Amino acid sequence: MPNNTLSQRMQITDDIGKLLAILPPDIRQQIEQHPKQDRLIEVVMDLGRLPEARFPDEAVYLGNTPISPEDLQHCIERVGSFSGDNRAGIERTLHRISAIRNRTGIIIGLTCRMGRAVFGTISMIRDLVETGQSLLLLGRPGVGKTTALREIARVLADDFNKRVVIIDTSNEIAGDGDIPHPAIGRARRMQVSRPELQHQVMIEAVENHMPEVIVIDEIGTELEALAARTIAERGVQLVGTAHGNRIDNLIKNPTLSDLVGGIQAVTLGDEEARRRGSQKTVLERKAPPTFEIAIEMLERQRWVIHENVSHTVDMLLRGVEPNPQVRTVDENAELTITQEKLDKPPSYGLTGTVGLESVPRPTGLRASGRMTPLAPMGLNQGGFSSDFERLLDESWCQPEGEGESEKIRIPGPNGEDFPVYVYPYGIGRSQLEQVIDVLNLPVVLTKDLSNADVVLALRSHLKNESKLRQIARVRQIPVHGVKSNTIPQITRTLRRLLGMDEVKIPETADLRLFTRGGNDDELEALEEARLAVEQIVLPKGQPVELLPRSPQVRKMQHELVEHYRLQSDSFGEEPNRRLRIYPA
Repeated sequence: MPNNTLSQRMQITDDIGKLLAILPPDIRQQIEQHPKQDRLIEVVMDLGRLPEARFPDEAVYLGNTPISPEDLQHCIERVGSFSGDNRAGIERTLHRISAIRNRTGIIIGLTCRMGRAVFGTISMIRDLVETGQSLLLLGRPGVGKTTALREIARVLADDFNKRVVIIDTSNEIAGDGDIPHPAIGRARRMQVSRPELQHQVMIEAVENHMPEVIVIDEIGTELEALAARTIAERGVQLVGTAHGNRIDNLIKNPTLSDLVGGIQAVTLGDEEARRRGSQKTVLERKAPPTFEIAIEMLERQRWVIHENVSHTVDMLLRGVEPNPQVRTVDENAELTITQEKLDKPPSYGLTGTVGLESVPRPTGLRASGRMTPLAPMGLNQGGFSSDFERLLDESWCQPEGEGESEKIRIPGPNGEDFPVYVYPYGIGRSQLEQVIDVLNLPVVLTKDLSNADVVLALRSHLKNESKLRQIARVRQIPVHGVKSNTIPQITRTLRRLLGMDEVKIPETADLRLFTRGGNDDELEALEEARLAVEQIVLPKGQPVELLPRSPQVRKMQHELVEHYRLQSDSFGEEPNRRLRIYPA
């Protein structure tokens, strides 16, 4: 055991001798002589390969003799029977033996994982356990979810005298055998005969044994998620783990999204969509979450706490990055709680329209809900209500303090005055800035209508806002309409506005224009669409079908195809929905 204050505060019970007893003598001897045996994670034995011992910071081979069938049989005879999920255990220990079988069902590999009961590991969230609210633990494999789950069950049963029932599907929480490991304290354990029956045992536990707390490990199917919701609605506290590292993983997982409330498409009215600065069809939380508190276990001693899952999910769906609580424990067992942004913000990509349409989330003051109404004013010089002036001024928001400066003019190649100051109305700021930056256009966006050289507005807005045209006419500012709020249409309008020559066949598209996050998957999908257009559709006049992609990536592909003046449709059912590009 490492000699530091933290390990002294956390009592560790590992029964390493019982795990070593099932191993062949040569392998057992190698581990017993290793200086880091107290930090052993697992022993891997694959037929015909050298045995391997894995530690937190390294993996080492145990000897020079490959594993033989006799070595595997030696281990199999000394452990319990393997269940339907190919897991076995050692009587009254927390060790887990997992098997790899060949196509005929014969075991050709074993993973002997060390199980440890760590008392005191949940000191950093003890206050959350006391609340009686349901807790969901998330994290990558090996970060300690099951260990924390076991300790939570013991604390609730022994320290808070609650009736706790553990649904132990693989005997991983309370160990193998009919008598549970002492690490769970007074908590009771219900074993599951087959993994696919876990949801039935969950319901049975509530109906037959009157628990106050249900502990579940690895919620992974839709039936288990539904059973968890049923249990929570009966007033029973849930403590569980789920497949996924972060909350946004669950939101995008249709099987498990119900654990955090689920999502549904909602069509907003015109006024509400304009107020939010979003598309009319958005994603919103469907119901209260099954788990009120979520804990993202990034590292063994660094956990991110979402004390209000409803609020976190709502923020993510509206495009606002959450500001979670981060709890860490140092080597001196000192708990530190901070409220800070994470080092790497998650890539959510959750908002926008549903189906073929998927647009970036709006940013700025309007999307964050921090806009404050301006005081009423009188009529302006043009004789029009200043309320409408205010509406125009708020149509594109900038943070306070970014005042307008005087125009800076540079002569263009044909004597034009560059840059051109553009007042956008109803057009996405992110799309405009993306086109200007990628194509390096001499355009500056302004929110001061009197300082603008031109107004750029959606045609649909121009039809309904006659006052906008009247104000622009009084101030002698030309108005240019954009057909739709897409990259190709914005690019086309800006090029026309700047007097750039249009060609019959568009030049090779710059893929940076159409990507949202710039990751490899997006660029690969756009490159596939570009090659299909330039090498098949345009020269040969043949339609092309692309590979299945997500709705957000298909949206980018649609915009790229539109750049080439071609038509495209999506067809097929998710997750195999894909693009078909047609010749002109």
